[in-house]
Amino acid sequence: MVNITFPDGNVRQYEEGVSGLDIAKSLSNSLAKKVLSVKVNNEVWDANRTIMTDATVQLLTWRDTEGKTTFWHSSAHLLAEALQALYPGVKFTIGPAIDNGFYYDIDLGEGRTIRTEDFPKIEKKMLELARQKNTFDRSDISKADALAHYEQLGNEYKTELISGLEDGDITFYKQGGFTDLCKGPHIPHTGLVKAVKLTNVAGAYWRGDEKRNQLTRVYGISFPKASELEEYNRLVEEAKKRDHRKLGAQLKLFAFSEKVGAGLPLWLPKGTKLRQILQDFLMEEQRKQGYEMVMTPHIGKQDLYITSGHFAKYGEDSFQPIQTPKKGEVYLLKPMNCPHHCEIFKTSLWSYRELPKRLAEFGTVYRYEQSGELNGLLRVRGFTQDDAHIFCMPDQLLEEFKKVIDLVMLVFTRLGFGEFTAQISLRDQEDRSKYIGSDENWEKAEQAIIQAAEDKGLKTVIEYGEAAFYGPKLDFMVKDALNRSWQLGTIQVDYNLPERFELEYVGADNQKHRPVMIHRAPFGSMERFISVLIENTAGNFPLWLAPDQAVVLPISEKFIPYANEINERLKQHNYRSTVDIRNEKIGRKIRDASVQKVPYQLVVGEKEVTNQEVAVRRHGEGDRGSVAVDALLEMMAAEM
Repeated sequence: MVNITFPDGNVRQYEEGVSGLDIAKSLSNSLAKKVLSVKVNNEVWDANRTIMTDATVQLLTWRDTEGKTTFWHSSAHLLAEALQALYPGVKFTIGPAIDNGFYYDIDLGEGRTIRTEDFPKIEKKMLELARQKNTFDRSDISKADALAHYEQLGNEYKTELISGLEDGDITFYKQGGFTDLCKGPHIPHTGLVKAVKLTNVAGAYWRGDEKRNQLTRVYGISFPKASELEEYNRLVEEAKKRDHRKLGAQLKLFAFSEKVGAGLPLWLPKGTKLRQILQDFLMEEQRKQGYEMVMTPHIGKQDLYITSGHFAKYGEDSFQPIQTPKKGEVYLLKPMNCPHHCEIFKTSLWSYRELPKRLAEFGTVYRYEQSGELNGLLRVRGFTQDDAHIFCMPDQLLEEFKKVIDLVMLVFTRLGFGEFTAQISLRDQEDRSKYIGSDENWEKAEQAIIQAAEDKGLKTVIEYGEAAFYGPKLDFMVKDALNRSWQLGTIQVDYNLPERFELEYVGADNQKHRPVMIHRAPFGSMERFISVLIENTAGNFPLWLAPDQAVVLPISEKFIPYANEINERLKQHNYRSTVDIRNEKIGRKIRDASVQKVPYQLVVGEKEVTNQEVAVRRHGEGDRGSVAVDALLEMMAAEM
């Protein structure tokens, strides 16, 4: 017998060789029909894989992120099986699940293409194969046999992948007439896939190398119910209306210029106001919590980033080094703010009584993202982080970390992001080569994050391999109005940069000690945060955040003086307002203000002048009638 421990701590005994599916059936037949995979000792397995020892087990369904990932990975194999039937001789490379669906990279061969017009026949074939309810059968295979299999098929891509694998660690999966090199896991059978939609087709270089073969990448998404595909299609249409690139142009917030360069946004006056309001809000909260603002240059000597480790990490993704007239002197555009803040901390030898030091900056950094990866404000080459670095004593770490969590919560609450999950991002459990620092420091940092999240009662998930190269993170995965998940705020614990920069403070024992460093950015990137904010609100910003809070609309030129009086009253109460003095009909002025999503549209004519009132239109609600100016100010104040 083996002891199976469930997530709630319950323990049950089962016969050795029991599968996750067997366990589900022992609990409920209806549950068993929903199980997609199973997490055994924190590793996701096929639901029908046998368990031979005591284990902690979590049954994964469509409601779990890992369950969805398994479902979409299996759907990628189903796509491949359909393509194999429709395009004989196609060569397959990789087909992973992604955040919202899956893709498969394929080599169709000379002269063949897949276009969006081909999607219906591929989708039809996928559903036809799904209805066969073929199981995903896993088999271990030797490296020699795996190579022989793909050499016979003439698939140089899979052969290359297998060449980099260890013998004894290679598995194939077969469903129906399709066999693929794959580590799994997969869903119990294809019949669980009830609805499929192919979403895009694009070019992709083999292994992301522009010098290698160009492949065809087919994207798709699938669901266990047809109704969920219908809801997905509805949300896609809604997302198109909310696209921040479209709304950014409509609301005159930002623009891009080929002459300036791809991925380098130009902030227009209204967009700059929006950024400044967000920045002022956070700066005021930081001031209350003892942060000090600093400023650092946009460039730094290459040696600075070699010391920090950022050159090794981001060197290939950065702009080319800047050679100065002085021989051998090399600068880089700043990839991160933290090395500069370390150097600011080093300008003094601090006493333990002066810690923690909280240094904050809205600092712009640069990464040379590939042109195909650029996406409006979501992915840019120059972006501003609401960065801060807290230098503290080890015994202050937990309390400081929890204070930062409180700050992130305040930001999310104020901006209407009520649903989120805190992702504890830890090191890869096997490959430690991409991280700097000692195991001891990493373990201390990881435990501090886990403890702080627990103390704050956060809903958390643990993701191995998602840590920064210098330390673990607490990343906040926020759900928006369309139920999409975005990684926004982040908090990181770092014992390593203080070591690399030899940072010190004088302790109570009058000896020098090494501080711990917390990196934090509640917004993350201002550009990315604003793009998500635009789409979450559909550009209908809350009154306190709207770049223009009110516009006064005189019916004719005769009423402009009164409109200016109203505008002046609003400005005296610190509202951002304007007067539309154009020689246009009032209907046109109202339509234009609505397109600009100005919250308060204030119409003034003969009646309003006589009664010393304004006719109030609230965007999204319509007419609120005519009110005195004092009543208007009270109405607006209640929304702030």
